[in-house]
Amino acid sequence: MPPRGHRVRQTIEQLRARILGGEWPVGGRIPTEPQLVAALGVGRNTVREAVRALVHAGVLECRQGSGTYVVSTDELAPVVARRLGDDRMTEVIEVRRAFEVEAARLAALRRTPEDLAALDGALAEREAAWRDGRVDAFVEADAALHTAVVAAAHNAMLAELYASVGSALRSTVAQAMGDALTPERYVDHGRLVEAIRAGDPGRAALEAGTFLEPAERA
Repeated sequence: MPPRGHRVRQTIEQLRARILGGEWPVGGRIPTEPQLVAALGVGRNTVREAVRALVHAGVLECRQGSGTYVVSTDELAPVVARRLGDDRMTEVIEVRRAFEVEAARLAALRRTPEDLAALDGALAEREAAWRDGRVDAFVEADAALHTAVVAAAHNAMLAELYASVGSALRSTVAQAMGDALTPERYVDHGRLVEAIRAGDPGRAALEAGTFLEPAERA
C-alpha cells in the first residue's frame, strides 16, 4: 500500500481533476465525505486531509450546515478574500455590482430552459427562507440565486471570479440583513428573474444594478 502522504496527494489530484473536468462546477457542492470515500476508494481520513488541503488552497470552501463547495479551480480565492474583508464592504459591493450587472445582461441573452428552472428554484428557496424568517438560510439562498444568474451567463471565467469572492459577497448580504428579516430590508428579485426569462438584457442589467446601489441591501 502506498504511504499515507502519497495517498493524500493522489486523492487531491483526483479531486482537482473532477473539478477541472466540470464534474463539480464552481459554485456547486461536492459529494459528502462518505460518498467521496466510496467513489475514490480511499479511507475517510485520507479524504478529509485532501479536502482540508483544497480548502486551505482556496479551491473548496466548507459552509456550516450546508456542505463543501467549489469556489475556484485555482488558488485565486484566498488572495481575493484577503483583499475583500469585512472592513472593505464598500469595495465588495462595487465588485458585486460589476460582476452581477454584466452577468444579468449576459444571462438574458444566453439563458437556457435549464438555467430558467434553476433560477426559479433558487428564487423559490429565497422566498421560502424569507417567509420563515431564517436569516442564515436566506443569506445562503440569496447567494445561490445570484450564483444561478452568473451561471446562466455561460462565461466560465466570470463564474470562477464570482465564486472566488463568494464569502465576501455573502458577508454583504448578512451585514445588510442583521439579526432579523424585517420588511424594510426585503428586496424583490422576481423582476430580475423575469427580465432574464424575457430575454431583455437592458432590463436585466437595470434590475441587477438597482439593489446594488451604495445603500445596498441584498
